[in-house]
Amino acid sequence: MATIPNSHADILKKRAFAHLCTLMRDGSPQASPVWVDTDGEHVIVNSAEGRVKDQNMRRDPRVAVSITDPDNPYRSMMIRGRVAKITEQDAAAHIDAMAKKYLDVDKYPYAAPGEVRVLYYIEPEHVAVWG
Repeated sequence: MATIPNSHADILKKRAFAHLCTLMRDGSPQASPVWVDTDGEHVIVNSAEGRVKDQNMRRDPRVAVSITDPDNPYRSMMIRGRVAKITEQDAAAHIDAMAKKYLDVDKYPYAAPGEVRVLYYIEPEHVAVWG
């Protein structure tokens, strides 16, 4: 497992939008803008069960994430890795925490009725940083 360097780890804690690339069934890439978090080792993404990125990560755990510092667009990071863990546990509370971080609201406002939230823990295998 590669480590996220201390010099750029703070970007994952900022209100920075990332792009998550997953692989479609035919091998073509699919990129999604996402909110991100970290537990210090993994990049954490929250999505809803059944979405294209959910289906892709369940079928093929290989992913890439790019993220740029919102305070300095010349400072960025690219992480290639694998989804090491998929869980629904604490995902609803986590999306509310992400809504606080990104929208400054206490409750995630875009939930669809019956939506099941899912957390994906991405284990970095290669990390490149700039700036």
